[in-house]
This record gives sequence, C-alpha cells and structure tokens, in this order.
Amino acid sequence: MDPAIHLENLTKDYAVGFWRRRPYRALDNLTLSIEAGEVFGFLGPNGAGKTTTLKLLLQLIFPT
Repeated sequence: MDPAIHLENLTKDYAVGFWRRRPYRALDNLTLSIEAGEVFGFLGPNGAGKTTTLKLLLQLIFPT
C-alpha cells in the first residue's frame, strides 16, 4: 500500500541576520511516511520544525 504522505530528505533553510547572510537550517533531511487511515501525532519542542513541516506540506513555503 502506498503512503498517504511521504517526505524524503526534506530540508529548509532560512536566511537570518544582518543582510540575511547567515543561513538557519529549520529542517535537515526529514524523512516521514504516513499510511492512509493511520492515526498520527506530530509532537516536539519549540523550534523543532513542526510548523515549517506543515507549511511545506501545504506548499505555503518551498524547500531549499
């Protein structure tokens, strides 16, 4: 059975700092697979990349 959601090696960098020169890696090679009908919880501490991952899934932002 194919997964309903499949992410492989997802990475997202943001430019921060003075003149946005310094990269900040919000996600580093995230791999995730969720089967259809599976109950899934997305938990983690502040700054772990939960919101960034959801924004990438919804195509509100794009991977780097």
